Amino acid sequence: MKNLLSLVFAGIIGGLITLGGHQLMQEEAPIQQPVAKQVSTTIATPSSKPVPLNFTEAATIAMPTVVHIKASESRGKAQYRRDEQQEHEGDMLDFFFNSPFGGGGSPFGGQQKKGTGSGVIISNDGYIVTNKHVVDFADELEVTLYDDRTFKATKIGIDPRTDLAVIKIDSENLPTMEFANSDRAQVGEWVLAVGNPFDLTSTVTAGIISAKGRSIGVIKNSQAIENFIQTDAVVNPGNSGGALVDLDGNLVGINTAIATPTGTFAGYSFAIPSNMVMDITNHIIEHGGPRAMLGVQVVDVDIDFAAEQNLSVDSGVYIAELTDGGAAQYAGILPNDVITRVDGVEVVDAPTLIDIVSKAKVGETLELTINRDGRTKKIPVTLKAG
Repeated sequence: MKNLLSLVFAGIIGGLITLGGHQLMQEEAPIQQPVAKQVSTTIATPSSKPVPLNFTEAATIAMPTVVHIKASESRGKAQYRRDEQQEHEGDMLDFFFNSPFGGGGSPFGGQQKKGTGSGVIISNDGYIVTNKHVVDFADELEVTLYDDRTFKATKIGIDPRTDLAVIKIDSENLPTMEFANSDRAQVGEWVLAVGNPFDLTSTVTAGIISAKGRSIGVIKNSQAIENFIQTDAVVNPGNSGGALVDLDGNLVGINTAIATPTGTFAGYSFAIPSNMVMDITNHIIEHGGPRAMLGVQVVDVDIDFAAEQNLSVDSGVYIAELTDGGAAQYAGILPNDVITRVDGVEVVDAPTLIDIVSKAKVGETLELTINRDGRTKKIPVTLKAG
């Protein structure tokens, strides 16, 4: 019995020692954290051109170069217009003037035409670019600068093909807008519209370039050149002739039109590219506005048209009609000729031909490559004023 009690007591003591050692080991052993399953992920590289938090730098540069224009028709001119009994009521110029960008007054009624718009200073001695439809009807122009100084302006010249015009004020040391290369502007790029919508001077809105090379048929001219930059920056009546600028505050285009069922902004606006603006304004300033003209009416050539007219080429532009006494007629171009190249540049359609001629000057000679009855000829044509 004594031996049995000894064995039980020894067992109890051994059990306690074993339990204590186990607990001690648990206290000293490091806790093993669960290991997360590793997942292979790819992190996008941040853009090298972060979106700015604001547009203050571009706006600060651009606003002093954008002016407010008041255009009005004198009583004498209004009376002359009434006496002429113009027959084109509702033509595109007056629609374009009154909506989307114009002012009050009946286009062809008894009232004098009046309106407001915007312009951009392009030289420190007072040359300003704007839209033709802002100033074309007017013989009295008043320009208000960003610093509230007011000047009478003189109309230097207009270009109906592009809806551009140049006016001038008598001043010096003006801030000017630098031109960007509009060919390098990209869809998705941030831009600002700067102008005077609804007479709210120096208004800035922001958006992106949503398309390039738009032709919307708003310029009703047989030689019209439409190659608009489309944006979603808000533009309204009074913005016409104002600046579309990039984030460096440089001119990307001249705001000209909006797509709208109401006459106010409905999502998209259109600007004339700065490269075209530079070419046209330089020509107007240098020559006072006369346009270099080829003197032809053309039709685009495609496969169907070539088959219909029995032509030996299926691309280019077909001479449907010549202006009597025009440059092309004088040089020996004939109806039914097909222009395929100008100065070695391929002519694929009428807009290509118009664009080439628009960059030339009065008196400049262009070499036209034509196809006549299946034969290729090269004919030099010296451009005349239009």
